[in-house]
Amino acid sequence: MKNIVVLTGAGISAESGLKTFRDANGLWEGHDVMEVASPQGFHNNPQLVLEFYNQRRRQLLSVYPNQAHLALVELEKHYNVHIITQNVDDLHERAGSSHVLHLHGELLKARSIASTDDVFAWKKDILLGDKCKKGYQIRPYIVWFGEAVPLLEDAITITEKADYLIIIGTSMKVYPAASLIDFAKANTPIFFIDPKPVIKGALNGNLTVISENAVKGVPTLVASLIGK
Repeated sequence: MKNIVVLTGAGISAESGLKTFRDANGLWEGHDVMEVASPQGFHNNPQLVLEFYNQRRRQLLSVYPNQAHLALVELEKHYNVHIITQNVDDLHERAGSSHVLHLHGELLKARSIASTDDVFAWKKDILLGDKCKKGYQIRPYIVWFGEAVPLLEDAITITEKADYLIIIGTSMKVYPAASLIDFAKANTPIFFIDPKPVIKGALNGNLTVISENAVKGVPTLVASLIGK
């Protein structure tokens, strides 16, 4: 089977009812990004940061995968599908996708402040005083601004093998995630699905822009790819 690599961003999750972190004015739920998504912010006000992600986690547990997520699962019946997501929710997994790589971490996991490798499942609030087995405070398993993206090399390797590349609901402005498109083989067909696409024109003549939201555009594209 041919390989399809799917890059997803906030747009696909927003249609399940999840708020996107970044507001139109650039703030994250009313906060400067460095206050709630940086090591410095956590050092300065850990309680604020923990509560910010506690609210995101509670909301995640109240929503469900949408038709775009489910369409990508259907695609697995006909292609080898690997999803590389900038999202920190588990909606792809709950829908049934088999291969999901989270570039920016996962809300339903936590990690020790002492080690990037000490990661474990965590579905409840994280509070000051919650510690790992070695006695260190725990924090959300989220890649904050200024931190390395540990799975980037894996994402590059996956993208290099793509026969088709599908980009859904992302601004293509957040790096290094936005750079993944550069690692696709020459002449790889690229599909960009977004109601307000920022990629316009042709990319080596192989770019197809679908100006629809995810719940409409993804099922339509999937039906086309599997010949329905």
